[in-house]
Amino acid sequence: VVLSLCLQVPVFENYYLCLGYLVMAIYCYSFGPVEGTAVGSLGVVLYCLLINGLRGMPGWALGNVVIGLALGITFRKTAFISNKWVRTIIHGAVILLSVSTGILLVKSLTESLLYTQPLLLRMGKNVYAWAADIVVLLFSLPLCALMDPVIRKMFPDLVRKK
Repeated sequence: VVLSLCLQVPVFENYYLCLGYLVMAIYCYSFGPVEGTAVGSLGVVLYCLLINGLRGMPGWALGNVVIGLALGITFRKTAFISNKWVRTIIHGAVILLSVSTGILLVKSLTESLLYTQPLLLRMGKNVYAWAADIVVLLFSLPLCALMDPVIRKMFPDLVRKK
């Protein structure tokens, strides 16, 4: 996760696509909500401690808890839906809602409290992250489906049950 976070793809002014979300989504999809959330949140903490310092870490890690739990629970609950389009629409809606809650609300509120800045200012600063994180997570959906059979073969005792 930390390595994927270090591979940054520049998109907006001062923001990079966070490829760590790919890893978190795959873990949520194949292993479950707790495992995916732990990988995503702890990956952010390690990345920040090793590369980026503490700047943004608490809010980002807490936001990842919201996103990871929402994705992992949704992936588990929708595994029985045979229509892949319906399942994808549900996953897309949960990505939009969870990233909105995790980044725009939780991350912004945490940073607002830590830096004593107005919440709306922090939300405005996090709009780039919100948009980029949604894009990465939407693009991770097909990768999750492609990687799942491989992961199931490699780690049959660790993956979530279908």
